[in-house]
Amino acid sequence: MLRNRDFSLLLSSQLISAIGDQAQFMALPLVVLALTGSATQAGFVLGLGTVSFLAFGLVAGALVDRWDRKTTMIWCEAGRTVLTAGVVVADWLDHLTMPQLYATAVLAGILGTLFQVANTAALPNVVDAQQLPTALGYQQSAGSAVSILGAPLAGTLYAVGWVVPFAVNAVSFAVSAASLRMMRARFQTERQEIRARARITREIREGVGWLWREPAVRFLALVTAADKVRYGAGYLLIITLAQQLGSSPLWIGVIFSGAAVGAMAGALVSNRATRRFPLGHIAVVMLWLEAVMFPLYALAPNPLLLAVVAAGESLVAPVYAVAMNTHQLSITPDELRGRVTSAVSTLTTGALSIGTLAGGALIGALGAKPLVWLCGAWLLALALLTTANRAVRHAPRAGTISQTESANALQKANLTS
Repeated sequence: MLRNRDFSLLLSSQLISAIGDQAQFMALPLVVLALTGSATQAGFVLGLGTVSFLAFGLVAGALVDRWDRKTTMIWCEAGRTVLTAGVVVADWLDHLTMPQLYATAVLAGILGTLFQVANTAALPNVVDAQQLPTALGYQQSAGSAVSILGAPLAGTLYAVGWVVPFAVNAVSFAVSAASLRMMRARFQTERQEIRARARITREIREGVGWLWREPAVRFLALVTAADKVRYGAGYLLIITLAQQLGSSPLWIGVIFSGAAVGAMAGALVSNRATRRFPLGHIAVVMLWLEAVMFPLYALAPNPLLLAVVAAGESLVAPVYAVAMNTHQLSITPDELRGRVTSAVSTLTTGALSIGTLAGGALIGALGAKPLVWLCGAWLLALALLTTANRAVRHAPRAGTISQTESANALQKANLTS
């Protein structure tokens, strides 16, 4: 896999950029606190990135299917380089203001959304169909590695200077753009015919409509979104449980590092599992394991066992993510991949935001441990529904779609539009 020059360049650029993003994400609220002393403004700035994705995600998918994906990604990285470097320059000139930080968060969020959608849609054109599960597994592993190492690195960089993480991120975006420029692969297939561009709202409906007509992908996308509601609430929930056990900030970091280690382990075996087991079986097993393991958070007597539970519970999610993404990308016609990817991502990101916002209120109303049991019941209901769904039970191994089926899917999409 790593002998694929284009994929190696793509993966390395993503890894470098993700490290810079992690450093900046942790430094941004600290910079806002230093400027304003307001935790509300710090949270607002962080939330702007998610809002940008929710507001722009579907449009980004349509644009990615219209434009050249490689060029789009290069310009996104160049734009983020300028925005992030602008924060450093403004600080050096002693002119850094909150409006600039707000604008940087919004514009960088929009460019990041375009980049993310284009990257996912382009991947099947960078690697062979047989390599797709492996490529997705490498990307999952890289993301887990960043989660493990990113926080200590961010703290170190911020200790050197509060805008140093922004400088590092600007360099990482520039390196990413250069790596993309060196790639030879085309990021999309040649279109068989040139059609007049429809209104962007119609193009978005084409992508959403195609997704809705695929029963297994549609159902699993909705289940994933429902699971993300629990996941969003779980972040604050685990912190609260750890604090109730007397955990120091260091131990809280260890708990989430345990989750990242579990996710990395799952990513490492995801390729083998995706090739061996049908997508439906993987989805059912993941949800049942989560339903069984999540209540263990309420029973853990110390921070170390919380970290063990976090590692175990995080093990299965990357396997499912690789299997689901492989199946979705394999059956989606290339000219619709941006729109379908953005539709799924917007749905799951919105659900994650709802869970994050609701988590604090539910902890205050119910208490931490009762909320753990409620989340466990939620996961149990999702596991039962998924087990009973016929389309999911008969979903094939990810990536096993035949060329005839792919051609029929493309023809159906063209006839519909």
